[in-house]
Amino acid sequence: MSSYHHSPLPEGSVRLLRLLPHPDEHSRIECRLFMCPLLMSEATHHHFDALSYTWGSVHDLRPIWIDDCEFCVTENLHAALSHLRDGFIERVVWVDAICINQKDETEKGHQVQSMAKIYAKASRVIVWLGVATATSDQALEDIRRRSKQQFAAVDNTNKQPILELLRRPWFERIWVLQEVAAARHVLVKCGPTEIDGYTFSSGLDAHKRLYDGHPDLYSLIPPITNLMRDAIFRPRYKSIQRGRFSLSIRPLGELVDMFHTRKATVALDKVYALLGMSSDDPSVVELSANYRASWETVFRKFVAFSLSNRMCVVETWDKEEVAVISGKGRVLGEVSDVKRDTITWKTPEGRGQSFTPPASAKPIQLRDIICLLQGASRPTIIRLHSDYSAVIRIAVPFIDDSDVPNAKRSEHLESITTFPDNFLLTWDWHVSRKHAEEYEDFRSDQGLSDERMESQKDLDRATRWWTMGRVLESTKRSEEAVENFQKSVGIGDMVLRAADNSGSSPATWGAWGDLLLEDRVGWVPLPYAAGKGYEAVVRQLLDKGAAVDVADGGSRTALLRAAENGHEAVVQQLLDKGAAVDVVDRGSRTALLRAAKNGHEAVVRQLLDKGAAVDVADRVGRTALLRAAENGHEANGHEAVVRQLLDKGAAVDVVDRGSRTALLRAAENGYEAVVRQLLDKGAAVDVADGGGRTALLRAAENGHEAVVRQLLNKGAAVDVADRVGRTALLLATEYGHEAVVPQLLDKGAAEGAAVDVADGGGRTALSWAAENGHEAVVRLLKSFRARP
Repeated sequence: MSSYHHSPLPEGSVRLLRLLPHPDEHSRIECRLFMCPLLMSEATHHHFDALSYTWGSVHDLRPIWIDDCEFCVTENLHAALSHLRDGFIERVVWVDAICINQKDETEKGHQVQSMAKIYAKASRVIVWLGVATATSDQALEDIRRRSKQQFAAVDNTNKQPILELLRRPWFERIWVLQEVAAARHVLVKCGPTEIDGYTFSSGLDAHKRLYDGHPDLYSLIPPITNLMRDAIFRPRYKSIQRGRFSLSIRPLGELVDMFHTRKATVALDKVYALLGMSSDDPSVVELSANYRASWETVFRKFVAFSLSNRMCVVETWDKEEVAVISGKGRVLGEVSDVKRDTITWKTPEGRGQSFTPPASAKPIQLRDIICLLQGASRPTIIRLHSDYSAVIRIAVPFIDDSDVPNAKRSEHLESITTFPDNFLLTWDWHVSRKHAEEYEDFRSDQGLSDERMESQKDLDRATRWWTMGRVLESTKRSEEAVENFQKSVGIGDMVLRAADNSGSSPATWGAWGDLLLEDRVGWVPLPYAAGKGYEAVVRQLLDKGAAVDVADGGSRTALLRAAENGHEAVVQQLLDKGAAVDVVDRGSRTALLRAAKNGHEAVVRQLLDKGAAVDVADRVGRTALLRAAENGHEANGHEAVVRQLLDKGAAVDVVDRGSRTALLRAAENGYEAVVRQLLDKGAAVDVADGGGRTALLRAAENGHEAVVRQLLNKGAAVDVADRVGRTALLLATEYGHEAVVPQLLDKGAAEGAAVDVADGGGRTALSWAAENGHEAVVRLLKSFRARP
C-alpha cells in the first residue's frame, strides 16, 4: 500500500476532503481529496464543513485512506473523522492537517494566511472537543438545559462535569479563536453528542458563578464563547483589505495581549493565528504566514510593529517567547483600583481616570504603570520590578483622559512630544520573571572573556537600577527611587574596585559615567542626584571618587543643579569637596545666579562665603542682584538674598541688555522691601530703560502705591516722560490707579509740574481717565484743578 502524496495546489485554490460513507462505523476511513478555487470565488459560502479541533500527539498516529493511498493522522483527528462520517451520504469537510500539504512550507504559509476566509466560506464550523467520557454527556445536557433557563436560580451541584469539559485542550488552543470568529454557524461535538454553538454559549453564560474559584477558566472560556455566540449574527460578506481577507475584530496588538498565553504547536502560530482577525492595515503590519522564518525574526518584527521603530528590541531568542526592549517614554499614570470590568488610574498630578479594558492574558494589578512609549500610537501597561519593567499589555485602547472626547483621544496622545523616561522592558509571553538577570541566561557571550562579560553584566545592572529609579520618580515614589540610585552606585563602585585590583582598567568614576550613562541614556549620576537633593546618593558618589565638577548634557555641574533647587546640605557637600564655585553653564549662569533667582537665601550665603563672584552677569546681562530683585517676593526669600548681595558689594546700578537696573525691575513688580534696600544703597532713582521709563513710571503704571511713595520721597522726577510722552501721572490715570494719582498730583504741585500736560497723542490725564471710565480718578483730577 503506497502513501498518499499531495499534488501541487494552484493559486487561489484549496483542497476539500470527501469523507466517504460507510454503514460500518468500525470500517477503515476512506476519503477523496479534490481541488476547489474557493479563494477566488465570489460566493459568500459553500456547502462544506470546516473542522476546528486539536491535533493531539503526533506520536499516536492512525491510518486513513485517501484515493486508496495510506495517510496517517493523529488519533484525535481519526476519532473526529469517525464521528463525522455518515453511514450513507458522503460529507465534504476542510481539515488543515489533511487539506494542507504540511511538508510544503510555502504552501502551508499561503493556506494558513487564508484560513479565516476558508472558515468564513464554510456553511458550518464543527468544533470537535474529543471523545466522550463518563461525564461529558451530562455536562452538555446541563449546558443545554441552562440555555433555556438563563434567568433561573443558579444550581452549583453540577458544576464539576462542565468544568471538566471546559478543561479539554481545544479551549486552550490559539487557532480555535479565528476558526469560531469566522464561523456563521457553529456545531459543538463531543463524541456522538452535539449541541448548537449558540446554545452552548448561552448555557455557559447562564452559569453566573461557574468560574468562581477558577480564574484561569474565566480568562480562557468567555472570549471563545462570545465569538461562538455571535456566529449567527455575522453578515455573509467579510471585509477585504487590499487583497487580504480580514475579520477585522481588533488591532493585532490588542489580540496578542488577549491571547498570547494560549497554546500553539509552533511559536509562529501565536502571531499567524491572529492575523486573520486583525483590523490593522496589512500594508502596515508587514507580517504574513511564513514558516521558513525564524521565531526570533518574526517576534522582533512584531514587537517593532506593536510599539514603533523608535524602541530598540535589545534581544529576542529563537526558542523563547520573550523580548527585551529599551527606549524612551512618558509615564501617564498609575493604576489605583482594579475591578473585574473597570480600571481606575491616577495621573502624576493626581487626577483620577477610568477605563474598561478588554479581557487579557495577564491581569492588571494595583500600581501597574500606564505609559506612552515613544512612537507608539497606544499606551502600554507595565509592571515595575526591582530593576526592570514587565510588559502587561502592549497596546491599550481608550485610557486617555475621560474629559477628552473619544474622537480626540488619539490626537491628544499624538500631541505628547517629550519622552523623559528611559525604560528597560521585558515582554514575556510565558511568565514574568522576578529579576532581569534571568533574561541574561539567554544571551550569548559575544566573544567577551568571562571577566569582561561579568563586568559588563554588572554595568548593565547598575544602569537598570538607575533607570528604574527615574521611572519611580515619575510615579512620585521618591523613597524607592533613592534606594535604586544607591544600589546603582554601589554596583558601579564594585565594578571599578574589581577593575582597579586587577589592573585591567584605569577605572575612574568619570569613565564609568561616560561608559554607562552618557552614551546610553543621557544622564550623569552626580549632577542628577544633586539636582534632586538626594543627599545620601551624593555622599555615596563623592565618597567613591566621583568627579565633583562633571557636567551633564546641559553643561550643568552638580553645584549648579543643587544651588538652583536650594539643596543646602548637598551644596555644602560639594563645596567641601572643592566644587568650582564660579563655573558657568551654557547660559553663562553661575551657581550664585541660579540660587539668587530662586530666592535660596541659605545657599546664596554658602556661595558668597566661598568667594563666589558677586557681579558676574549671564548672557542677557543680569547679575545675581538683578535676578533676585526681579523676583523679589519677601515670602520666597529674595529680600534676604538682595540684602546679602548688597552687603557683599554688589553693583547697585548695573544694567542688563534691556537697559534695566535692579531698581527698575523691583519697582515694576512692586517689591517694596527690595526697593527700599536699593534706595538705601544709593541706587540712581531716575535711570530710564530702553523705553524711556524710570522706576517711578513703571511703579505708577502698575499701581504700586508704596513703591511710588518711596521713589517720590527719594526725589524721583515727577514730570519726566517716556518716549511716547507719558508721565507717571498719565500712566496712573490711564490704568485707574486712584491711590497713586493723589501722590503724583501733590508732588507735582509742590514742584510746579503742570497737571494738564499731554502725551504724544494729545491726551491729558483727565482725558485718559474719562476715556477708560475711571470715575474716581476723574473726580480726583477735577477736585485738584478746583483747588484755590
